[in-house]
Amino acid sequence: MYKFLTIIVFLLLTQVLVAQNISADSHRLKSFDKVTESESYLDSVKFRNIGPTIMSGRVVDVEVNPENTTEFFVAYASGGVWHTNNNGVSFEPIFDNEATHTIGDMAMNWRDNILWVGTGEVNSSRSSYAGVGVYKTSNRGKNWEHVGLQETHHIGKIILHPTDKNVAWVAALGHLYTNNPERGIYMTSDGGKLWQKTLFINDSTGCVDLLVNPKNANELFAASWTRTRKAWNFNGSGDGSAIWKSENGGQNWIKITDKKNGFPQGSGVGRIGIAISESNPKVLYALLDNNFHQDEKPDEKLNASDFIEMTESGFLNLKNDDLNKFLKENDYPEKYTAESVREDVKKGAYKITDIGKWRLADADASLFETPVIGAEIYRTENSGKTWQKMNDKLLDGVYFTYGYYFGTIAVSPKDENNVWIAGYPILQSNDGGKKFEQKDGDNTHADYHRIWINPANEKHLIVGNDGGVNISYDAGKNWTLCNMPAVGQFYAVAVDNATPYNVYGGLQDNGTWKGSSKNKENAGWLQSGDYGYKRLGGGDGMQVQVDTRTNKTIYLGYQFGNYMRKGEGDRIDIKPIHDIGQTAFRFNWQTPILLSKHNQDIFYYGSNKFHRSLQKGGDLKTLSEDLTTTNKKGNVPFGTLTSISESPKKFGLIYSGTDDGNVWRSDDVGYTWKKISTNLPQGLWVSRVVASQHLEERIYVSLNGYRNDDFSPYLYVSDNYGKTWQQLKNGLPQEPINVIIEDPKMTSIIYVGTDNGLYVSLDNGESFSPWRGGLPRVAVHDIAIQKRENEIVIGTHGRSVYIASLDLVQKIEDYKAEDLAILPIADKKYNGQLGKKWSSYAEPNSDELPVQFFIEKGGESTLSVLSKNKKILYKKSFFAAKGWNTITYDLSLQSELLKNHKEDLKKADDEKYYLPVGEYIVEIENAEGQKVSTKIKLVENK
Repeated sequence: MYKFLTIIVFLLLTQVLVAQNISADSHRLKSFDKVTESESYLDSVKFRNIGPTIMSGRVVDVEVNPENTTEFFVAYASGGVWHTNNNGVSFEPIFDNEATHTIGDMAMNWRDNILWVGTGEVNSSRSSYAGVGVYKTSNRGKNWEHVGLQETHHIGKIILHPTDKNVAWVAALGHLYTNNPERGIYMTSDGGKLWQKTLFINDSTGCVDLLVNPKNANELFAASWTRTRKAWNFNGSGDGSAIWKSENGGQNWIKITDKKNGFPQGSGVGRIGIAISESNPKVLYALLDNNFHQDEKPDEKLNASDFIEMTESGFLNLKNDDLNKFLKENDYPEKYTAESVREDVKKGAYKITDIGKWRLADADASLFETPVIGAEIYRTENSGKTWQKMNDKLLDGVYFTYGYYFGTIAVSPKDENNVWIAGYPILQSNDGGKKFEQKDGDNTHADYHRIWINPANEKHLIVGNDGGVNISYDAGKNWTLCNMPAVGQFYAVAVDNATPYNVYGGLQDNGTWKGSSKNKENAGWLQSGDYGYKRLGGGDGMQVQVDTRTNKTIYLGYQFGNYMRKGEGDRIDIKPIHDIGQTAFRFNWQTPILLSKHNQDIFYYGSNKFHRSLQKGGDLKTLSEDLTTTNKKGNVPFGTLTSISESPKKFGLIYSGTDDGNVWRSDDVGYTWKKISTNLPQGLWVSRVVASQHLEERIYVSLNGYRNDDFSPYLYVSDNYGKTWQQLKNGLPQEPINVIIEDPKMTSIIYVGTDNGLYVSLDNGESFSPWRGGLPRVAVHDIAIQKRENEIVIGTHGRSVYIASLDLVQKIEDYKAEDLAILPIADKKYNGQLGKKWSSYAEPNSDELPVQFFIEKGGESTLSVLSKNKKILYKKSFFAAKGWNTITYDLSLQSELLKNHKEDLKKADDEKYYLPVGEYIVEIENAEGQKVSTKIKLVENK
């Protein structure tokens, strides 16, 4: 017996150590640590965030202080963790310096002040990034400790022991695109130092939800989920999806859903969300994404799938009104009518099945026409021994066919029959899940992911959705919106040539927007009613092109290639359409479009083929054959173009890339194409192909392995039109690359955006270094450069838009040989109002003089301001980072140095003395005592 127990203990300890070692030895986390520790010439060259905030971003969790409900934490899918102490009036980011910004779940121990964060979103969508395990903090995010489980990638839920701060349980979903064993239920008894995996189903089934009996910490329930995703196919259900129970604190688990006790089983069982009644813990609810097909269609309306098995007699007996309605509602070309398609079928122009296939080839159609059951509510009143389905009718419009994106169910702590579910809308039931009422408000966004119900007041709710945080105090009759954080999830950005210039961009589930590059986010627009950004289109906003000749014609659209041209009094839809009987075009989620810089009447478009219009998107012509070579088929459009680039140096020299790894070159405006990717890594997603703006023969290609759970940076350059390639990787961390762009002035400088940040090469790609500059560790999806203003615009997928000047970046090569250098300072107009107040309650007037300098070795430094005859008037010590620095000076004299100024000066309202008109010296001194200086003139403001 003793020997047997020893073996069991050894096996458990081995399981613990294996789980921990995988985390400790992770290449990705080490890569992040290396980047964090590295110095960069550009870290002090700061970005400014220009929003937007109004549309927010996808919320995945909220943790609310039960003793003070005005304090809570919010986790965003790709925007990090934020904290509010004033009921959402303002938020502070608290996770910006950690390895990732993608969050799966949080758990807060309010008694001991310990917040746990599980990284890696669980919604399994196209932009659900892999996390790096679990973190925790005991001081509201001032310091974080990484506590392992990195290889879980996506964490569904963290549960904390109600009385023991060292005990926690984690539901780990595992890798998104590949099978792996690091999934299931983990527990720790020592605050995360060691982890024990106590439930494992198989390497494609992880755990997505977890809860503990509020009155018995030994009783836990977990929901497992079988889901596999590839670039071309997503399967969100399987035999491993089930509910499990532990009666010994999570050490052992038994499955409590089977055919005998009333819960569905088999390949159609999808994601499951679970909730327990605090007032009666024997009552549990399960929200199931049921992927089994419906027995009967919900209505008699014609669907595209009806034509697949329709007989000739059935087709001929269709009413003209019904057939015409179907053709119109499903956007068939206007030339097709009930009469014409009947005639075409009779003549053999195409088959009856081709009518349905025309529509079903479209990704949106297959998404919404698949007749699955969708959301269902199950309830147990005996802790899982038996289950009863509660909803008698189909919950139409709650999940559609993407239930994998949802999974939250909540029950009031006071009333076991007061149940809320989160889906496309948010619904409430007061009878235990039999009947539901929609509770969305006018200022709420669709797609809900979290519901918190106040234990002391069940009418008080805080919910999270794809548009941020909403709060209700009357059970959903009215909602407030808490969208102060800039957490927009941009897919693409573009700029125009207006003055000041505008920034355009498409966002995940939040359409397309336009705003000024000078925008500064503040709450003043709530009073004026004039927000700084304007909405241009809906859906999932995608790429944008602007005709910069007038800055008024804009090309924008939404997912799967649905673009349009707007502006100057007209609008046209732009999407190539195949005829019935022809092979359908395939469209990427983010279909590439491009305006020719040589003639902005010319518009390029990529499906699985290359299309061109000479008339601003009108009369779109298909010029190429299929440019993809994959034979992989599934329920996600695949075998599509992902990137198009035209050489600014030569009209008609065009490059394109595909999601199956092909790169092509056309020398004749797209009529013929030559494959140039034979010597590149095969089968990876081409995230960018970029024709150089400096050298006609140069081309860059970035490949992205994210959809293979491959995090290596694949970046290549060719200086002979793609005949041979050189890999560029020195200094790039283990982060997939999304975008590459050249500096507009310096041939040697290139910028790279990855899933976790921005990197710069100053030597033609020989080496890279991070450009942090205040950027959080967020995915950079796109980069645009406004050449006139010499500014770089960063479109992030989780923290909206950032802008920085490129002036200092472009000057680095001129100063790298210097130990210390200071840039000239332009004359500044004298401001006689400095330090004065317009009333006794107002803040004093202030101004700042930016002093820019370069230092090769960072350290303690000193800023001094001297009179013309070199008497010190102001002195300030500070720490300077390696490279460029900007220190601001407020134009004041220090009172103890006032004696060094010849003239008598009057003290301002803020008790300071300020420099009068005159000439002065600004000096920087480094830790070694080296000094550099420049002159500054304060001139009369006439």
